[in-house]
Amino acid sequence: MSGFKNLFEPIKIGRMELKNRIVMPAMCAKFGTEVGAVNQRLIDYYVERAKGGVGLIILENTCIEWPRGKAGASPIRIDDWKYVSGLHDLAEAVHSYGAKIASQLHHTGRQNSTLCTEGVQLIAPSPIPCLAMGGEMPRELTTEEVEQMIDKYVQGAHRTASADFDAIELHGAHGYLISQFMSPLTNKREDKFGGDFEGRMRFPLEIIKRIKAIVGPDFPIIFRISGDEYIKDGLTIEDTKKIAKRLEEAGVHCISVSAGIYESDPSWFAKIYPSSAMPKGCYVPLAEAIKSVVNIPVIVVGRLSDPLLAEQVLKEGKADLIAMGRGLLADPHIPKKIAENRLEDINPCIYCNQGCYGNLFKMWSIQCDVNPALGQEREFQLEPASEAKNVMIVGGGPAGMETARILALRGHKVTLYEKEGELGGQIRAGSIASFKEPVGDLLKYLQTQLNKLNVRVELNTEVSPKLVSKVKPDVLVIATGAVPIIPDTPGVDGENVVLATDVLLGRKAVGDRVAVIGGGEVGVEAALHLAENGKKVFIIEKEIALLLETNTVTRLYLLWKAAQLGIETIILATMKEIRENSVVIDRMGKTEEIKVDNVVLAAGFKPNRELAEKLRGLSIPVYELGDCKKIGRLKGAIHGGSIIARRI
Repeated sequence: MSGFKNLFEPIKIGRMELKNRIVMPAMCAKFGTEVGAVNQRLIDYYVERAKGGVGLIILENTCIEWPRGKAGASPIRIDDWKYVSGLHDLAEAVHSYGAKIASQLHHTGRQNSTLCTEGVQLIAPSPIPCLAMGGEMPRELTTEEVEQMIDKYVQGAHRTASADFDAIELHGAHGYLISQFMSPLTNKREDKFGGDFEGRMRFPLEIIKRIKAIVGPDFPIIFRISGDEYIKDGLTIEDTKKIAKRLEEAGVHCISVSAGIYESDPSWFAKIYPSSAMPKGCYVPLAEAIKSVVNIPVIVVGRLSDPLLAEQVLKEGKADLIAMGRGLLADPHIPKKIAENRLEDINPCIYCNQGCYGNLFKMWSIQCDVNPALGQEREFQLEPASEAKNVMIVGGGPAGMETARILALRGHKVTLYEKEGELGGQIRAGSIASFKEPVGDLLKYLQTQLNKLNVRVELNTEVSPKLVSKVKPDVLVIATGAVPIIPDTPGVDGENVVLATDVLLGRKAVGDRVAVIGGGEVGVEAALHLAENGKKVFIIEKEIALLLETNTVTRLYLLWKAAQLGIETIILATMKEIRENSVVIDRMGKTEEIKVDNVVLAAGFKPNRELAEKLRGLSIPVYELGDCKKIGRLKGAIHGGSIIARRI
């Protein structure tokens, strides 16, 4: 723990003592049953994080009113006593590894859709629709119904204590029901639960008071709050400082600081799920401001999985505990690796929001682009190979590297061949834009693991059938990736035409005015990179919008960022001709000429199957994976490699 004494200093939240300052915050996973009960999959998921050394686990949005208050299709339930037994099983399993566990008592209020509430009308303090969820009009709760809702939170706390949990967290952040009562944006009531600050605070304060009456004054209560709602007429940091003081006076034992609601500006949802385009530790200033007015511990969240930054935040007294959310999805053993000074072995979250938030948006259970074992912890336990084999891997991109890593861990002899002078494949270019630094961390992690596992790497080596015959491997893995699609357009072979990957890697320079052909991730990343370096950029996209395959959170934020940088987007347009100083396009039947110095091609990729075709008919097992088999983004490469490596 050299250098990380603050992270591993024990701390008390009320009567609950934690062995370290690392918290796994509540994150919807959809690993329980479809009716919201605990199952073995959910237990395995949390136990893996407990094994990894986390101090406190907060159970995801634990539903106090089903179906009207549930987040998504099937959160974990605490609205009935029949769910307590499963919750107790979860608590026991987590406790056996020295972690503590809290439930997050949760109700969505207006921030929901009847698609999730099974047709039951939404409720809220006031009849104000949430536009980010489709704008369905909620029904205003009567005063009597507010009293009943308070009791639902209290009963949730009672059941939490009965399940042998260590604490509860009241979800008063992110625009959910409690925060809807606290915020002047969403509370326009004229009864005792609305009006001025005192009226708006009555709902959470009554919940706290009545919980204490049921479970006792010492049972730890954590209150999660958005330090700033980042929307006109919403809560500001000055408001939340005042709220935090009242919560402490009411007997709350800890404040957990996040930010935003679904409709926060800029770009809906982005404040709740900060992507790699947002700064590391983005909510530390909010936590620091709240800590300055309270004497109880403060938890902070927001891109804090970097151990060095986490330690610095604690050392400087800006917060008392660090919530590592998505980082613990990518690598459940972060705390253990920090304690053992193995930072280079941490599999880094790249904050892409693809498998976590992106899957939830589709009503799926979460996945992680860089951790295929997420949600399959039991099935993905590594087993030693029954027979060590000589495995030849062709292609040093993420698919090839992940395959090599897992094979080596299982005891196989692995040689990785790469035709370029560096490993990385497409993620080399994908790590260049200013907001893609975490992808560079992933590349460094994979390279480091191959070195530590003594995987033999042959760079600048193009594999041919002759070389395969010479090596005589027991197994051949082909991970040759993809090649750019070059449009069949007049002028495409001109000197002013370059590939987006070449621009990102610094192989090609461009002039001051640039047209990027293609509005997928590669095109938008190239455009943002060029715009940040002072270029005037046009994105030409044939579809109806940019980034159609990117999750909503990241997509909206990047579109906002592009607008801020003055990038001009031209949709429903096709490139017709490239001239020496311009590009000619067809926009919905109208021909236009745009003056540019260079045209940057980002028209997509196609599988590189050249070697696979040449090696047809080999008498040894041959596996194709990653983009050379099917274009599947980073997740397809990492997950495909991990699965194949477990089968060999």
